[in-house]
Amino acid sequence: MSLAFVFPGQGSQSIGMLQAFTEESELAAEIYDTAESVLGYNLRQVIMEGDASELNRTEITQPAMLTTGYICWRLWQHAGGANPEFMAGHSLGEYTALVCAGAISFESALDLVQTRGRLMQAAVADGEGAMAAILGLGDEQVIEACKQASQGEIVEAVNFNSPGQVVIAGQKSAVQRAIDLLKETGAKRALMLPVSVPSHCALMTEAANSLAEQLKTVDISHPEIPVLHNVDVAIHHDTESIRDVLAKQLYNPVRWVETIESLIKKGVDRVIECGPGKVLTGLNKRINKDITTLPVYDPASLQTAMEATVDIK
Repeated sequence: MSLAFVFPGQGSQSIGMLQAFTEESELAAEIYDTAESVLGYNLRQVIMEGDASELNRTEITQPAMLTTGYICWRLWQHAGGANPEFMAGHSLGEYTALVCAGAISFESALDLVQTRGRLMQAAVADGEGAMAAILGLGDEQVIEACKQASQGEIVEAVNFNSPGQVVIAGQKSAVQRAIDLLKETGAKRALMLPVSVPSHCALMTEAANSLAEQLKTVDISHPEIPVLHNVDVAIHHDTESIRDVLAKQLYNPVRWVETIESLIKKGVDRVIECGPGKVLTGLNKRINKDITTLPVYDPASLQTAMEATVDIK
């Protein structure tokens, strides 16, 4: 019987996220002040009062999600919450996990994910890349359809989020061909996602190479809490291995189903989704109904999660 923390990635952001924490917590205010000093703009204002189109810009979304996830973690610690045995993050959330596990400083990670966002945005011209969610088909059916639809272009299965939910990414025309083919195959839904950056596919290889150079400049320590990584569903301890899997993550799939299954095999029976939204909570329920996932994003949800883990030391 043990606890794991998981951190959401892009897609969970919204204007006003963590408003109750932001208004009530001095600790949250201090973290936002730190973020502002690193980023050079008022992130708190963007999140609380900004326009959704601005928050959804990849280079802003990534620091915003990192900051809000980190705030939730620090407030959990401040409240005396139980220590998790493991951590994991969905895509960008892996960076939040590494910060909260003590492997990367918050300040270094902010600069790193802002750069990551810019590299990803620059890798593919506006309008040329796309991602789509495919519901109701098996992983292999989606993989095979992508192969058939590629026709010399790139389209790949990139997020294995839950049984029957796979996200594909690549060049827009190839993604559209895959959508059409998957609908013919029997997908319950196959719809384009409102994103311009086709994450986790081969189109991100050049961005990953540049990110690898950036990662060489970042101090990374042995994580105090083991982090399960997206690329290989494995725990890495040494600095070079962590740098390597973070770079590879940009053009490799997010293996979320395997991540949750691995945590269960390691004895985890409760998971805290630490950050805005409940996306991972929903996915985890579909992956395995025997595991309890509780979101933490405001004082009420924090209290509920604290009570549900009071027996864990």
